[in-house]
Amino acid sequence: MTVQTFRELLARQPFKPFRLVMSSGESYDVRHPEMAMLTRHDILVGTEIADDGVPAEFKICSLLHVATIEPLSSSSGGTSQRAS
Repeated sequence: MTVQTFRELLARQPFKPFRLVMSSGESYDVRHPEMAMLTRHDILVGTEIADDGVPAEFKICSLLHVATIEPLSSSSGGTSQRAS
C-alpha cells in the first residue's frame, strides 16, 4: 500500500472506518482519522481506546505489510483488535 492510499482514506469526507489486515494476520481498526498517523513507511494506529476516546497505546504498522483494507460498519462495536 502507498502513503497516498492512506492519505485518501484518512481524508475522506465523510470518514469511513476501515480495518487494516496485516500480512501476519493481525488486524487493526481505524474508526476515526485522528486515531491514525502516517509516516513515509508506516501508519501508527491508536489501540485500546478508553471511554474518553484517547488511545492507551499505538501500533506501528509497516505500509509494506498491509495485506488488505476492509471497510467497517459504523455501528460495529470495539475499537481496535488483533486477529488470531
